[in-house]
Amino acid sequence: MSSLENEMERGNSTPSLLSRERSEMGSSGYLIEPGFYLTSLAAIIFIAALVTVGVLFITVLVALAVMLQSCENRNAGVIELRKTIDDFDYCKAFALHVEVNNLELDEFPTICKTYAIWYFREGQYLRDLNLTMLVAESYFRNLAPEDDGLDVILIDIDDMFPSNPHHTHPLLLRSGQHDRNDCVGEVRHLAHIRYLRLLMKLQSSGWSLIFITRKTEEQCNTTTKELISAGYGGWPSLIMRSDDEMQMDIWKFFSKRRAELLNQGFRIASVISSRMDALTGPFLGKRNFKLANPIF
Repeated sequence: MSSLENEMERGNSTPSLLSRERSEMGSSGYLIEPGFYLTSLAAIIFIAALVTVGVLFITVLVALAVMLQSCENRNAGVIELRKTIDDFDYCKAFALHVEVNNLELDEFPTICKTYAIWYFREGQYLRDLNLTMLVAESYFRNLAPEDDGLDVILIDIDDMFPSNPHHTHPLLLRSGQHDRNDCVGEVRHLAHIRYLRLLMKLQSSGWSLIFITRKTEEQCNTTTKELISAGYGGWPSLIMRSDDEMQMDIWKFFSKRRAELLNQGFRIASVISSRMDALTGPFLGKRNFKLANPIF
């Protein structure tokens, strides 16, 4: 009997022990069925890790999206740059076509008018002018004229010395940008300085300079005064177009006058011009120089 009572007492004490253990664990951790137990600290760390992984995953997605957009923008920029370069190369080739065929400005493609304005206003014309002049200077640096004064250099002055150095660039005028004359005047002034420097170097080396222009003989006095006022002097002759020559193609006019110089006993060492019509036809110099053109 007493043995049976002892067994019952042990049985009744077991649930109370389990209840007490569960009560103690409830205050410090979690029991996950069936039998996996986490403390409060471990649970917090686990949850924080999940949050961190989620944040990192979102961050990676955002970074990938930004990189993809950047690549698309970069590719678009490369394509646009490629198109810009292609357009510029086309316009350079077309400019040569214009010069060779003596085309009018109206025959410029619209895109090339834009590049021609950029070429003049943004300094590329002055850079090219300086480089082409350096080529001429390098050539004449190693040459000396004969003492008889018959070795001459024929200089086309029409782009070197416009009748009005502040006149509006024709493409600026036609594009509605004629209010930017200050820029035009500055560029032409700097070009004038470069021309003057070249001519002074040639004169100091003993070369005789003959000026030639497409202007009529009626403008002789005005043109002479303007040349002297601008600092150009010491030329033996200024060739201008007669009335009969006004109906003549310009390249034929230049060729005709070169032939006359040769018949007078002069030796044409060089023709220097920024326009192809002055460098076309017979009786050219031994070495001729095409300078940068402010329009092409």
